[in-house]
Amino acid sequence: MENYNQTSTDFILLGLFPQSRIGLFFFILIVLIFLMALIGNLSMILLISLDTHLHTPMYFLLSQLSLIDLNYISTIVPKMVYDFLHGNKTMSFTGCGIQSFFFLALGGAEALLLASMAYDRYIAICFPLHYLIRMSKRVCVLMITGSWIIGSINACAHTVYILHIPYCRSRAINHFFCDVPAMVTLACMDTWVYEGTVFLSTTIFLLFPFIGISCSYGRVLLAVYHMKSAEGRKKAYLTCSTHLTVVTFYYAPFLYTYLRPRSLRSPTEDKVLAVFYTILTPILNPIIYSLRNKEVMGALTRVSQRICSVKM
Repeated sequence: MENYNQTSTDFILLGLFPQSRIGLFFFILIVLIFLMALIGNLSMILLISLDTHLHTPMYFLLSQLSLIDLNYISTIVPKMVYDFLHGNKTMSFTGCGIQSFFFLALGGAEALLLASMAYDRYIAICFPLHYLIRMSKRVCVLMITGSWIIGSINACAHTVYILHIPYCRSRAINHFFCDVPAMVTLACMDTWVYEGTVFLSTTIFLLFPFIGISCSYGRVLLAVYHMKSAEGRKKAYLTCSTHLTVVTFYYAPFLYTYLRPRSLRSPTEDKVLAVFYTILTPILNPIIYSLRNKEVMGALTRVSQRICSVKM
């Protein structure tokens, strides 16, 4: 590892890949994923807003998920691209705090929003007659607003802490973004109490929602099994499988990374796992929810026809 000695307050992000041919390959791959994620999520937001057939609670929540993912990947990747192209791995103290805040706020909001989406499917399949009451526009707005506010409060608390702890001479963060656990390892003080709060936050924002989602989908699959309509079962299984794929890719690496004690953590392993919930999940969401969804594909066809008719 390169030896970085910093006398300023700037941090050094050691990055995800080396300056080599292999590094260049992964750099190009991540840039392509980033562009696809931007186009995919922006397209989902525009499609849901333009097509009235998608003005339902499920797609309202999905549009918010796309908005979060759009900002989420934009918080991480542009800095990685700049660092690789310019060979400048420094990150200002304030910049690190800002990146950390948005990463935690958006990550917490997405975790809660995925739980809300699971609740939406649970009500739609298990209590279809109560769906319009339990998933009214007011309830959807409260779910979305609550996800953003709670995620931001949690992020603010953690960011304030990491900006006020004393750091040792070495400011080299062995990560590709300002990840709180990676920054805490550089502290010149005992941080076991704070590590306990990270464990608590992870349990509240990730473990409990994941357990809730698993239980709700267990009930959903049981209800689907007893459906008389084969077409209804097929549609319900397809919807549940898409949601569970997204949930697994997002929660599992996050939980494995943040619930482990520091003694069992590996910087290389943490960086690889972080790729799943910071880079891959934002591109998987629009792909899974569009290519495997007949309603979205139908809306895409209708909007495309409408645009073509206007041009003609």
